[in-house]
Amino acid sequence: MRVAFTAVPDSHLPSVDELLSIAVSAVGGSERQGQITMVQAVQRAIDHKEHLAVQAGTGTGKSLAYLVPSIRHAMDADKPVVISTATIALQRQLVDRDLPRLSEALGKELPHAPTFAILKGRRNYLCRYKATAGWPEEDEQDQLFDPREVSATGRMVQRIQEWAEETETGDRDELVPGVSEQAWRQFSVSAQECLGASRCPSGAECFAEMARARAGEVDVVVTNHALLAIDAMGDLPVLPEHDTVVVDEAHELVDRVTSVVTGELSDTTVMLAVRRVGRLIEQPVADQLMEAGEDLKALLAAAPAGRVDELPQVLGMTLALVRDAAARCLTALGPRGGDKDDPDRAGQRKAAFTALDEVHDTAVRMLEAYGHASESDRAEVVWLDAGTDRRPPTLRVAPLGVGGMLRERLFGDRTVVLTSATLALGGTFDGMARQWGLARPSASGPDTGAAVAGADAGAGAAGDSGAGSGAADKRAAKAAEWRGIDVGSPFDHQRSGILYVAKHLPQPGRDGLPEAYVDEIAELIEAAGGRTLGLFSSMRAAKAATEALRDRLDVPLLCQGDDSTMLLVKQFAEDEPTCLFGTLSLWQGVDVPGPSLRLVVIDRVPFPRPDDPLTSARQRHVAAKGGNGFMTVAATHAALLLAQGTGRLLRSQNDRGVIAVLDPRLATARYSGFLLGSLPPFWRTTDPAVPRAALQRLSTDPS
Repeated sequence: MRVAFTAVPDSHLPSVDELLSIAVSAVGGSERQGQITMVQAVQRAIDHKEHLAVQAGTGTGKSLAYLVPSIRHAMDADKPVVISTATIALQRQLVDRDLPRLSEALGKELPHAPTFAILKGRRNYLCRYKATAGWPEEDEQDQLFDPREVSATGRMVQRIQEWAEETETGDRDELVPGVSEQAWRQFSVSAQECLGASRCPSGAECFAEMARARAGEVDVVVTNHALLAIDAMGDLPVLPEHDTVVVDEAHELVDRVTSVVTGELSDTTVMLAVRRVGRLIEQPVADQLMEAGEDLKALLAAAPAGRVDELPQVLGMTLALVRDAAARCLTALGPRGGDKDDPDRAGQRKAAFTALDEVHDTAVRMLEAYGHASESDRAEVVWLDAGTDRRPPTLRVAPLGVGGMLRERLFGDRTVVLTSATLALGGTFDGMARQWGLARPSASGPDTGAAVAGADAGAGAAGDSGAGSGAADKRAAKAAEWRGIDVGSPFDHQRSGILYVAKHLPQPGRDGLPEAYVDEIAELIEAAGGRTLGLFSSMRAAKAATEALRDRLDVPLLCQGDDSTMLLVKQFAEDEPTCLFGTLSLWQGVDVPGPSLRLVVIDRVPFPRPDDPLTSARQRHVAAKGGNGFMTVAATHAALLLAQGTGRLLRSQNDRGVIAVLDPRLATARYSGFLLGSLPPFWRTTDPAVPRAALQRLSTDPS
């Protein structure tokens, strides 16, 4: 239950414009037009119960622009607003900086000082019952080795045990330095494994339950996209009751949701189920599952990695054996919820049910992914990931799209505001709206970009093809309505940055980084005096460039993988001449304002790999429905990453510099207009002399 506060009629609450002005003054800032436009748009969306997509460039102050109307609505409705982010860094910014400041600044203007809490998945909290040895020990065969016999992991386990005696939250992120997943899982349980507060001997002091209780008493709940998806897709609510969600870093939503609903099957997952159920049922029944797991292991070890478009007979038979053996084990376990008077045995049974359910349901999904009349009817894709030294070959299944799920489960009964610095790809919100399942314009239409008129071939999401009727149709139509607005950026991109496309270079090939690219990078870095962030399409290319240039340049050159990414970025930011090369996480995760970053080099347009199972399947699925698979999937993916990568350059009002894209296709290909339309409006050139001269001026006169 939320704490009851004295309700104040809406007319007595200050307007969002007044609250924003107070908040901005309190944090020592100044109001920006984009921020004012956004706060008004968010308030309108809440008032009209409609969905809103907001593109807000770096420096807009979008956190305040959605927090202020969210807090106001929470006060008015006496119901929390959920804020979802993709990264821990943004969660920490909201909880440690933005919300405390707002609480202090707005407390005197509202019925009470705004309250807030962070809520994570159950796996992120220490389980007191498991930590006190009340939970069945993980069989040492569950792991590649016994952690107690390995000094590093053993020390982590010991440190968790000591921390468990003093922590007040049980939140894994408060354990510094962090510990490995292998050590942490000795002390945590998933939501499926949890006995439940009423049945667990430690339920009254459960950290996860206490976190949920706190979340139910506050105005703003901060969470992540994965937990938001689990709450929306699951049968049991995880988040407190709410009617408004703000999704920040919304460009990550589809990938995070896809990860949550992706299933995997390997001999490891099967054997874990065998070990967990083995002590609870008759051995011959468990042996049938073990034999099916051994058959699966042999089959996957011999199979080629990649997409499995047609179900081979032997794979179909093996999956059916796994499915049926798991079903027999589930039947042998008896009714769920038994052993109420024996928590230890209840814990063993819950763990067994969880492991068996995963094996059985994933095998069923994989079998049901086949047998469709045409490619356009397919809803899911199955592929085999090759094994490594530490991980066996793994069969995976994922939906070709999650738009239908999101439309039905996330957008259906609540207002959702989606925001990021990069949402309008190719100049419109169409691409992102399709992925989210928002395929209808609202009656008033979007403010920027053309809405998608109905669900087109690009939707391609599992669950998108079914037609409802009556009230269900009306709810679906309402759920898919949206508006979009681009509030711009406070940066003067034309005056602050140059987008240079190296049109004279050869097109990138498959044989590594061309020598001409290495020469171009060297000349640009020399002109900039270092101060370069190199964003590469693969780790292979990043390492090749690093090896080729370390002896050639007189500036320090770091490469992702030399140390932790956080430490490398810190070193890059603190030592101006230093350069940093890396791949995907640097495209989206680097925030280095000031003179340490003057040049961003991008080696090639970041299309997904042609052999990527999921994206290639999605591309083919869109084409089968009559759409343009390349533009809908591959080009949209590339545009999003390019927009994120180019966004690394300007992080403050005084930043200046150059973005150099070495791939000439950005200037010459038929799709270049779409990609360029997704980027900030930098001054553009293909003349190599222009960026060199600009970088040389900046290196001698930073002002």
